[in-house]
Amino acid sequence: MIGVALISGRWTMRTAAGVASRGLRGDVNSARPSDENDEAGPPRPGRTNQRERTRRAIVEAGRALIESGGSLTMPVVAREAMVSEATAYRYFPDLPSLVRAALVDLWPTGEEALRPVADETDPELRIAFAADELLRRVLAYQGSTRAMIADTIAQPGRARGRPGYRFAFIDEALDPVASQAGIGEEALLELKRQLAVVISPESLFTLIDSVGCSPEEAIGCIATMARSLTRAAIR
Repeated sequence: MIGVALISGRWTMRTAAGVASRGLRGDVNSARPSDENDEAGPPRPGRTNQRERTRRAIVEAGRALIESGGSLTMPVVAREAMVSEATAYRYFPDLPSLVRAALVDLWPTGEEALRPVADETDPELRIAFAADELLRRVLAYQGSTRAMIADTIAQPGRARGRPGYRFAFIDEALDPVASQAGIGEEALLELKRQLAVVISPESLFTLIDSVGCSPEEAIGCIATMARSLTRAAIR
């Protein structure tokens, strides 16, 4: 049996013989960074607890800044956590790893986000809802989102560390109804790739910053494009 699946951070084509990667990264929103970057050496009495307190302070400072919608940088997080910048980097080697930890519990899973349309069978309506849900959350946390985009543009190797919420939302919107709607396996994979470009923070900020759209206009435009792409795949 052939199917499109999200495995190890990629959209793939699944067959009975195994899984062959088709090269599009996916959701990492459930990942939580470990403490691999703590100081080396065996634990000492009280040291583990201090590490946990320090890490928690950094994560909580990052989360508070994200929720405020303000700008997010490692120096600002370190200042708010009352630690040195060097200490912050010891726990989190880059901004994406810190943001990923701070966003835990702030973003829903794809299933949670699309629960209001769980019984909807029209893929166009499901993908429009997914786009609206995702982009409104992007706007709410746009300071951290813009910081992540800037960081990973300057350092492309860090891009896979970005939380991939759009991929989880797109999967949840399409996977339950694709077969019923007559969207074949190859067409579904291609549609997901196209939608990943459209339903994105980059597209949202381009429409707002460069085109001059209001946030509502930008979200509506993207939802309309997502519906059009989905409609074309059905036909």
